[in-house]
Amino acid sequence: MEYAIVRTGGLQYRVSAGETVRVPRVNADVGGTVELGEVLAVSRGGTLTVGTPLVENARVLAEVVAHGLGGKVLVFKKKRKKGYQVKKGHRQGFTEVRIRDISV
Repeated sequence: MEYAIVRTGGLQYRVSAGETVRVPRVNADVGGTVELGEVLAVSRGGTLTVGTPLVENARVLAEVVAHGLGGKVLVFKKKRKKGYQVKKGHRQGFTEVRIRDISV
């Protein structure tokens, strides 16, 4: 099975062709193609190629499927005996991509 380990948005993902992955928000239109350029490792035919830190001439092409917002994360701050409380919410944006091709 062919797979690659890519880094995007400060996170690392193990991806293979045809797989759908949620990555942090990418500036691209739905239906467009995006290249996940930071390829850390590639496995082909049972051999694993690990980069130092990146694999030379390796790239992963993905198609943008959708954009959206993740689940709500609540941030609550309180100082006891002072009457201070703050409750805030945050929803992190994501882009759903379908991996098309892994090339070295």
